Amino acid sequence: MRLSRFFVDAPLSLGQHELPEAQAHYIGRVLRHAVGDAVQLFDGSGQEFLGELVEVGKKNVRVELRETFGGLPESPLAIHLGQGLSRGERMDWAIQKATELGVQAISPIISARCEVRLKDERADKRMAHWRQIAISACEQSGRSVIPLIHAPILLDDWLQQTEAALKLVLHPQAQPWTSHARPESLAMLIGPEGGLGDQEVAQAQSVGFHSAKLGPRVLRTETAPVVALSVAQQLWGDF
Repeated sequence: MRLSRFFVDAPLSLGQHELPEAQAHYIGRVLRHAVGDAVQLFDGSGQEFLGELVEVGKKNVRVELRETFGGLPESPLAIHLGQGLSRGERMDWAIQKATELGVQAISPIISARCEVRLKDERADKRMAHWRQIAISACEQSGRSVIPLIHAPILLDDWLQQTEAALKLVLHPQAQPWTSHARPESLAMLIGPEGGLGDQEVAQAQSVGFHSAKLGPRVLRTETAPVVALSVAQQLWGDF
């Protein structure tokens, strides 16, 4: 039986810990865990903790952590994904898969053809939602570190602020990926559902981004990061 593994949004250490109410409900009422069941927890620090449930109630769960060890190492390629902001499930999918594929940071990008506009209150709710998606992806994939999800940002601002050893913008007319030396860090720009305009691609190129393409077919905005990150990890990361 697979060991249940959960993220706890607080520093962990050996000894007893009471889990948050929402998590306690999930463990006790949804998964039907009982006293004596083994669990594995992580807090995003890179460490993993093994323990045993010592109390399981309707609203409270207490665990005793008895062993700690280093989690899965992060990819040697630090990737910052600039993902064009898209609607609903498409953005959720992109964040989930990017997390599974080892991205270090994600910035939702607001560009000219973006069909989504988030006001402050709605943006806060979406960021909390996206972070939970990333947490769930880490729980499933075995990652011990949660990727950083930045607030939505205008394309121009992101281009000016982003630094990396290699910066790529996806575009049909481009150099082969293998023409680049192995970088230690990578920034990757992917357009929204309507794609990036020629002027936006040229703007990215003017601040050091190189064009990169993913074969002869046009990929959806939520498919492109899966393929692009897989290629990057295969060439320069830990695949």
